[in-house]
Amino acid sequence: MPRYTLTLLGLDISFKTDADNKRIEAAQAFIENKYKELVAGAGDISKERVLTYLLLSLADDYLVAGDKLQRLEGKIGEILEKTSTEPDR
Repeated sequence: MPRYTLTLLGLDISFKTDADNKRIEAAQAFIENKYKELVAGAGDISKERVLTYLLLSLADDYLVAGDKLQRLEGKIGEILEKTSTEPDR
């Protein structure tokens, strides 16, 4: 398993993962961009508070995406059910 060492939000971190380098870089860029968005509108705020807001924002994005996926899977299931019960045309 590859080991990565990178600086993220001013913190040096090392970890092992099966993810490829492109995926790590994309995740790093995503987090840094979210962080910049939060800092831009926050004014003078502690890093801990900004990181907490970042965590909440990412958790919300994750939950919204999960709900959307669940709705889409439900719609796909309905479509498959309709097509499997309709007689051939």
